[in-house]
Amino acid sequence: MSGPELQSQLSDLGINLPIVFLTGHADTATTVRAIKAGAEDFLTKSVPSEQLIDAIERAMARHDAARMQRNKLDSFRARVAKLTPRERQVFELIVRGKINKQIAYELGTTERTVKAHRHQVMEKIQVHSLAELVSIAERLGMLDSNRSAGS
Repeated sequence: MSGPELQSQLSDLGINLPIVFLTGHADTATTVRAIKAGAEDFLTKSVPSEQLIDAIERAMARHDAARMQRNKLDSFRARVAKLTPRERQVFELIVRGKINKQIAYELGTTERTVKAHRHQVMEKIQVHSLAELVSIAERLGMLDSNRSAGS
């Protein structure tokens, strides 16, 4: 099995380990295909060991950073999933800049009820400010212009 075939098989299995190719004969088409498929680097044999080590270290650093980012997003998703359907509606309206009075009108409830839901949203998502709440919504893709407040 060739390196690119192994890369493809790992990808099909959902294994996303960083890959640094080391080959005896690189051709442009194979190199481009491997990089487009997610390879971190494509080196030709006789490469100095320092260059190989640097490539591996860069690949591992990028992999670790991506893993940490995925973990953080998973944590945010888990927190948002703890919201009740009504809290979720309030959350989505808050992060779109609606004030309590507007939210109450839109949801057919009182400002006092919205304030209570808002407090629960902040507690469950574990934030202390509106800015943090908006940041989380943004990172989760909830503020995309093509999404509606109720989706």
